[in-house]
Amino acid sequence: QVQLVESGGGLVQAGGSLRLSCAASGRTFSSYTMGWFRQAAGKEREFVAVISWNGGSTYYADSVKGRFTISRDNAKNTVYLQMNSLKPEDTAVYYCRLRPGTLVVITTTPYDYWGQGTPVTVSS
Repeated sequence: QVQLVESGGGLVQAGGSLRLSCAASGRTFSSYTMGWFRQAAGKEREFVAVISWNGGSTYYADSVKGRFTISRDNAKNTVYLQMNSLKPEDTAVYYCRLRPGTLVVITTTPYDYWGQGTPVTVSS
């Protein structure tokens, strides 16, 4: 099995920054993409950002483009999400997603592995 452990969430004022981390352990894959999704209270889980296996390609939701940056360190099996200029509407539980293979997908799939989530609250 794969274990994904997120960290870095918390409470921040609007305009502030947070950096989320997600470390993968357990079962290994020859390649995998990693991404971040979020789920606000009463809403469906939505795509935030995804990064390809070699880190050469990144994709973002329009709502976070220009403010969030996804990166990864394959030596540490870790993906990061740098969140700047945070807004109250960014408040949600943020989930790390690992998907085996090289195909970059911005929707959820049956092949995904998920972390337990880390809450982010942005106050106005």
